[in-house]
Amino acid sequence: MGACGGKTPAARSHSLHVPQDDKAQVNGGYPSDSGTGSTNSKQMKADGINRKQFILSNPGKITDFYKMANKVGEGTYGSVSVAIHHHSHVERAVKVMSKGNIKHVQRFMQEIAIMKSMDHPNIIKLFETFEDRKQIFLVMEYCSGGELFDRIIEAGHFTEKDCAIVVQQMLSAVLYMHTSGVCHRDLKPENFLFLTKGPIDKNVLKIIDFGLSKAFEEGVNMTTKAGTPYYVAPQVLQGRYDKSCDIWSCGVIMYTMLCGYPPFYGKTDQEVLSKVRKGAYTFDSKDWKFVSEDAKKLINQLLKLDPEQRYTSKQALADPWIEQRAPRASNVSLQGDQLLNLRSFRSQNRLKKAALNIIAGQMNESQISDLREVFKALDKNGDGFLTAEELRDGITRADIKHKDIDLAAIMEGVDADGSGQIDYTEFLAATLDKRLYLQRDACWAAFSVFDQDGNGLITVDELKQILEEGSMEEVLDGRTSEELLQEIDKNGDGSIDFEEFMDMMEQRGGTEGPSESGLL
Repeated sequence: MGACGGKTPAARSHSLHVPQDDKAQVNGGYPSDSGTGSTNSKQMKADGINRKQFILSNPGKITDFYKMANKVGEGTYGSVSVAIHHHSHVERAVKVMSKGNIKHVQRFMQEIAIMKSMDHPNIIKLFETFEDRKQIFLVMEYCSGGELFDRIIEAGHFTEKDCAIVVQQMLSAVLYMHTSGVCHRDLKPENFLFLTKGPIDKNVLKIIDFGLSKAFEEGVNMTTKAGTPYYVAPQVLQGRYDKSCDIWSCGVIMYTMLCGYPPFYGKTDQEVLSKVRKGAYTFDSKDWKFVSEDAKKLINQLLKLDPEQRYTSKQALADPWIEQRAPRASNVSLQGDQLLNLRSFRSQNRLKKAALNIIAGQMNESQISDLREVFKALDKNGDGFLTAEELRDGITRADIKHKDIDLAAIMEGVDADGSGQIDYTEFLAATLDKRLYLQRDACWAAFSVFDQDGNGLITVDELKQILEEGSMEEVLDGRTSEELLQEIDKNGDGSIDFEEFMDMMEQRGGTEGPSESGLL
């Protein structure tokens, strides 16, 4: 990208830092914030089937499961490589962390816990972890489209439509994180990846790197000075801030996408931070003359110096500039077979529901792209959760016969973690096409999560370990793991082998009541 207005674009800044004279939290060093902080109950429940309980920490060798291929990134923490799963041949990104570089193991484990709790179309998925004597491996989804930073460099600046599409996805993920009680604290173009190398208007943006993220409590200020100079909010430098610091960072990114350089520019970190503290920026006429006033107004709302006056992510998503240039798909709606799957999901036994959650969580984006778009269309406020009202509206708009359904029963059946809302993976699990989830590789991946010792059998102890993590009595409908095993164990040997598991997956489920029959 050529220089804009005599300025050069922000330098790539993989190290997470602010200057040492600000007592910065630097990469690898994680001092604690004041207050304990805890994630919202929607994300940290232990009373139901929750995606995070299926993201396992494996003690075995990662090379027994993955072939490590080419390295795609390097940093002070370690490296990122592409890996190919031996059985499914699916590509994954593996973040390799040297234990010698992890100075605060507890803080690093908090990062993993937060990543496990994240469940949103625009947030990178963590699938599993491995650990040996020297290293920790995070197995994540692979995004081949590269960093948002590189797209800005390549394009010089974005069109307003492309920028709005990116900002909408960015803010949707931020709204989800904030609703879930998580503040990212290091949003910058390097920490957003595109799913593919395709055009922006057909692409999916993913937030990555939760190394500085924090589980917060409303009304309790965070104090650690964490972030990257160009994108850090003034309140972070003061050591007293809340989740609105992420909104400020989004404003800086939006500004940079539209003109090619950041609003707070300097030759040194100290010079940049001096400008950040003042919060003063301009729209240079020669670089902004073709940018709409609506875009500038939104930037002004995101970069309010006073966080009390700054837009929330919800307000920003509803801004006319985004709604007019990146409207949510109006031609995407629930299909008849998807609604049928939603209705029948509640009659499945809990092991099958859990298996479907595992399979849905591990599907490639290309396999679930249609369901992802339906979910986003149903999710009217963009917070990453479906309420009963949003689902009812979606069914009303859909061109489906016989819409007389028991909405409460669907919500109860699909809401496997008991949050009162339908999470992204819950929706995928309940609407997956049978042809997708009955693939033997997909079922084997789910089976392997329960088969903890890898001997090809699921025992009652292994069922308990996964399904009864926390308090599971309510979601098991009063049935014990022993009774569930007996139902599936056709040969009566006291365990479930893979063929018995496949038989369970192929079954339609329990008996449907009168109100649940004859949809189509």
